[in-house]
Amino acid sequence: MMDGNMAGKTDDELKAIANPGQLKSFPTPDELTQLERRLKFHPSSVSDPQVLTHEQVARYNKNGYVMPISIFTSEEITHVRNYFDGILARTLRAGHNSYSIVSAHMKYGKVYDLLTHTRMVSVVKDILGEDVIAWGAQFFCKMPGDGKIISWHQDASFWPLSPAKTVTAWLAIDNADRENACMRFIAGSQILGHLTYRLSEDDEQSVLNQTVDSPERFGPVVYDELKAGQISLHSDLLLHGSDKNMSKRRRCGLTLRYCSSDVTSDPRYNWHKEGVLVSGRDPEGHWWNPPRPARDFDVTTSGAM
Repeated sequence: MMDGNMAGKTDDELKAIANPGQLKSFPTPDELTQLERRLKFHPSSVSDPQVLTHEQVARYNKNGYVMPISIFTSEEITHVRNYFDGILARTLRAGHNSYSIVSAHMKYGKVYDLLTHTRMVSVVKDILGEDVIAWGAQFFCKMPGDGKIISWHQDASFWPLSPAKTVTAWLAIDNADRENACMRFIAGSQILGHLTYRLSEDDEQSVLNQTVDSPERFGPVVYDELKAGQISLHSDLLLHGSDKNMSKRRRCGLTLRYCSSDVTSDPRYNWHKEGVLVSGRDPEGHWWNPPRPARDFDVTTSGAM
């Protein structure tokens, strides 16, 4: 699918539109080993949650995740899905793959709107507290018959952030179930700290370059089955991954990343330039709080957010 205003664009123009560049860069495997980070699980200390129940907060602290949480109606998530279809079409046309849509809130105004949406932020505050930074948005889209896996990993292991206080809200754009390779969690693994991994850079089946082997030794496997419009929340130290999607259905999710404002990023990688203050204060000024992108793409949608 490609909307009409893309007709006649050169390949170079399409690449510039689909991937205009992100501010942040990622540490290399060697650089990661040199970073000084405090990778220890911080349970939620919120005593009066406003959206989640006390039981849900307790489950997050025990298991490292909570799901499912309903956020958007069927009409609203259809609007989001149609918009994503336009982004994906551009991305594939420009020669990128369906996993390459990173720092999306810095490029697409409507993704910025999702990241800063009151319903999203209200749920996250029940885990992180009042002072919240939204610093990342990335689509993880497994196409029908996709033979790639997301290997077992911990998010915090890849990131130049400290301390480990990021919560990921995984928004289901399509229905996600075991048949089309929904996420899998190792319940309770977040309390183990930073786990030993092996580099899997040369594994053509794996999207990521880190793999934690034999994850079942750390706890039971739980499948993160969600209906479109629902989210799950998981800790940055929770061991998780997903299998090949050998079904005939797509499985797309949008990862929205939030941390408390006392988290700092190594300035060499510029992650602080993409952090948006969505609640409370950032008293030390760790994050730049960029505005909503002024430009957005015209994508035919239905429904209203």
